[in-house]
Amino acid sequence: MSVQQTTSHGVVADSVRPPEFSRAERVRVLTMTAAGSVVIGYAGVAALLALISSTAAHASFSTTGVLTAAAPGWLVAHHVPLRFDGGQLGLLPLLPTALVMLLVYRAAAGAADRLGLFEPLQARSVVFSIAGAHAAVGGLIAFLMGDEGPVRATPAVAFFGCAVVSGVAAVAGVAQRCGLVEVVFERVDPVARRGLRAGAMALFALAAAGASVLALGLAFSWSTTAVLFDQSGGTVGTGLGIWLLCLAYLPNAVVGALSYVVGAGFSIGSVVVGPLEFAAGPVPAVPLLAALPQEQAGYLPLVLVLPGVIGVLVGFSLRDAAATPRARVRAVLVAAVTAGVGTLVLAAVAGGALGGGVFNPVTIPAGLLAVLTFGWTTVPGAVVAWFAGPRPPRVVTPEPVAAEEPDEGDSDDSGVSDDEVEYDEEAEEYEDEVEEEEDDEDDEFDHELDEYDDLDELEDPEEFEDDSEPEPDEPGDDSDDSGDSDDVDPEPDPDLADKPR
Repeated sequence: MSVQQTTSHGVVADSVRPPEFSRAERVRVLTMTAAGSVVIGYAGVAALLALISSTAAHASFSTTGVLTAAAPGWLVAHHVPLRFDGGQLGLLPLLPTALVMLLVYRAAAGAADRLGLFEPLQARSVVFSIAGAHAAVGGLIAFLMGDEGPVRATPAVAFFGCAVVSGVAAVAGVAQRCGLVEVVFERVDPVARRGLRAGAMALFALAAAGASVLALGLAFSWSTTAVLFDQSGGTVGTGLGIWLLCLAYLPNAVVGALSYVVGAGFSIGSVVVGPLEFAAGPVPAVPLLAALPQEQAGYLPLVLVLPGVIGVLVGFSLRDAAATPRARVRAVLVAAVTAGVGTLVLAAVAGGALGGGVFNPVTIPAGLLAVLTFGWTTVPGAVVAWFAGPRPPRVVTPEPVAAEEPDEGDSDDSGVSDDEVEYDEEAEEYEDEVEEEEDDEDDEFDHELDEYDDLDELEDPEEFEDDSEPEPDEPGDDSDDSGDSDDVDPEPDPDLADKPR
């Protein structure tokens, strides 16, 4: 059934109603998820050790021995340092840690999907169950190893180390499904959000640049790599073990190459390797280290072009992050901080102690690497983002203009322009015409009024009436009423009277 679910962080979405689980069923799912992630991880380490032991020339293989040896390997996969009589192993491989975190990530995501979780607070049960299980197992293993064994671990360090590694992976697994990502991004403005994405891209680009430099170093020194593999013994098991060792430490080597590209470099005991600084010395006979330069060369500082180019790309990607240059520079600063913090964490976990010999310690300067990463991202990125992006239109405030003295032909003495004078003259002419028309109408009206007064001054109104209407004729009157003699009939003609009729 499709329903609308409103989460605690305000997201309303159409989804399928999650199934209802009882408390016992929920506990069972969480327990199986936590225990399964521990067991599968331990079984993977044991299977790897069994493969190496079975192919080694002089190794004795037994199930009990493999399961016992897998315990320190499981702690190493959770990035827990180990101690032995010769010193401490703090330089731990990052590839097993990444695989364990991927396993926990998948387990947490599957538990969230199965339980139908969709709110941030619901993620606590999955994260706490998985982190608690890994912490308990790690502390128990460290405790059982004791202080007298060949390999030892501190229980407190094992407890919290396993909890952190598994907890971070579990949070990543449930973040998208339980809305944790939306909760974080709701509190971040769009400009800072673009900066976070650009910083993650910059970190990935720096890692890719480091991996490329490492690959080029291995390609140019392939003959040395082959010699180191031959010196390891020549058997299948020994070669497989060396190859797996190089594969496990490959992410560490990429982080070291990243530090080299940025300019911070790294050190192995007394050996210092950097684009601007080089000190030769003994290094472990590991084929992966064949990529190290033999001496300082004049072309090595050219690798510093790579972080500059990445900084330019960051600025170009943020050229449309905001409308104003200052806001775009703020996005570049967020990207620089993100990339700097990322390199700081990677450098902190990639190095460490390596026994008590001449190769101890392997150091990647985390602080210097973070500062240089911040600088390489900020300077070129800010310049490009400032000038390559759109600029808001400048609002020009009109300045008051001083009044100039008018010319004689442009205005009159009062400072009035010619247009105003012409307008006033036309208005006056129009008023004069209107006044003349009104005067003419008044004169005509007065004239008509005078004529009317003249008619009223007639002496005999009846006489005016006789002239207009004649009276009827009376008998014996030869004249007409008007007294006009022209209308009298003439005498009859005698000649006409004598004619016969």
